[in-house]
Amino acid sequence: MSEIERESMDYDVVIVGAGPAGLSAAIRLKQLDADLNVVVLEKGSEVGAHILSGAVLDPIGLEALMPDWKERGAPIKTKVTEDRFLMLGSNGSIRIPNFPMPPLMNNHGNYIVSMANVCRWMAEQAEDMGVEIFPGMACSELVFGDGGEVKGVVAGEFGKNPDGSEGPGYEPGMELYGKYVFLSEGVRGSLSKQVISKYDLQADSDVQKYGLGMKEIWEIKPENHKEGQVTHTMGWPLGENAGGGSFVYHLENNQVYVGFVVHLNYKNPHLFPYMEFQRFKHHPAIASMLEGGKRVAYGARAITEGGWQSIPKLVFPGGALLGCSAGFMNVPRIKGNHNAMLSGKAAAEAAVEAIKAGRSGDELTAYDADVKSGPIAKDLKRVRNVKPLWSKFGLFASLVLGGFDMWVANLTGWNPLGTLKHGKTDAQATEKAANHKVLEYPKPDGKLSFDRLTNVSFSATNHAEEQPCHLVLSDPNLPIDVNLPEFSEPAQRYCPAGVYEILRDEDGSNPRFQINAQNCVHCKTCDIKDPSQNITWTTPQGGEGPNYPNM
Repeated sequence: MSEIERESMDYDVVIVGAGPAGLSAAIRLKQLDADLNVVVLEKGSEVGAHILSGAVLDPIGLEALMPDWKERGAPIKTKVTEDRFLMLGSNGSIRIPNFPMPPLMNNHGNYIVSMANVCRWMAEQAEDMGVEIFPGMACSELVFGDGGEVKGVVAGEFGKNPDGSEGPGYEPGMELYGKYVFLSEGVRGSLSKQVISKYDLQADSDVQKYGLGMKEIWEIKPENHKEGQVTHTMGWPLGENAGGGSFVYHLENNQVYVGFVVHLNYKNPHLFPYMEFQRFKHHPAIASMLEGGKRVAYGARAITEGGWQSIPKLVFPGGALLGCSAGFMNVPRIKGNHNAMLSGKAAAEAAVEAIKAGRSGDELTAYDADVKSGPIAKDLKRVRNVKPLWSKFGLFASLVLGGFDMWVANLTGWNPLGTLKHGKTDAQATEKAANHKVLEYPKPDGKLSFDRLTNVSFSATNHAEEQPCHLVLSDPNLPIDVNLPEFSEPAQRYCPAGVYEILRDEDGSNPRFQINAQNCVHCKTCDIKDPSQNITWTTPQGGEGPNYPNM
């Protein structure tokens, strides 16, 4: 219990995060027992404000949750009509035939969607069922019971001064208690990170791996638009510098999602993921499509890539990890929303059974068992070796060996390569700057490519400056004393929003580390990739951060 006196409210289930996993859990809880008191707490200014995803949606999760989603008017309209896989060189491309691909790579029956808008619609369904949803309510602390179980969360704390003291308009927030607390915060959630550490939930799993996904929405000329077309690329511009690739999805209204993913296990600290994305758009195959169009939105988000072997224990005393807080993305498919929905549904079913039996504050072992033996397991087990193969042996080995492994697993349920290990964390993968060449990037032209700060303005990001910095350094001296001389301080480059800078005097002396926290788009890359693991991402005041429209 905190020393600050706060009002409290009791619920049956408290859900942190109004993403596809949290909202699916809320809906399923009410489907099973309309009398349950369920609350969803969302740190964004509205539901969807912090949702960023590709996204091509496999509707299997939604079908299981709400089979009548079409009749309910879900904003899921654009069917995938064409699947293309391209291998890019610097000036040209080769189309990879679809027929060698395992069936799981086929997008037939899937939809190009804005997950932000899908979540807004799901929130409406949940509220109609009696779920209480509070946007603008960041959950800053966990509340523990006498037995060490998670009892609830602190939400809605506002008005602290930059030094952490209480300001003149300080509001302490509330403590919201639940028989069970579901953490569906998305990738590298601050509370999820705490419970994983406190209860050692990764003791029996491999390290988690991550990618940085950056995305722009473009309005393009009608003659360049091909509604329903899905394109994925690999190769240029990353080459051997990093794993990753792009996605280009044509949705309705002459809009296209242009996205780029860089795997965060890259070795060269001089790599600049954001500039790799900007350079990618100058490839002839992409530039010809975007020519004459305009970018209307930008955002970035870390994504979980560890897969099956990196899933932690999903339950702890008093709660559970849902969706990307645990990491259910299928890497070769670049899809995780369907599994996030399935995880929310499974967690809700386990909680309802427990509450009916008079239980609370214990471990929902039925949920962990469901995920690790049900449809999520089936989806992730058969692709489990693609990521470690790519990390260790490169793109082509991943295509050949990973493809073989996926095919056999798809046909027989057995992976001939077993379960490969990931090895190092993404932070540990970063090597000394002296061992790598400095990478030069062309200057953005303002038409196809843009500087970071200009693009951040298209994310509608805002943070009040009179509050504690939500990017916390364990050692304020370490960026200059260690990261700068040893790693050329990669925070200057891995952040897709220009949050971190090295400032110097006019003569180049007296380097200083500056954090521009107001630029932060909440991607969590710094928390993941910092080679010294010196940066901890925490929640700012509720309602702050990006305000994505239809990302």
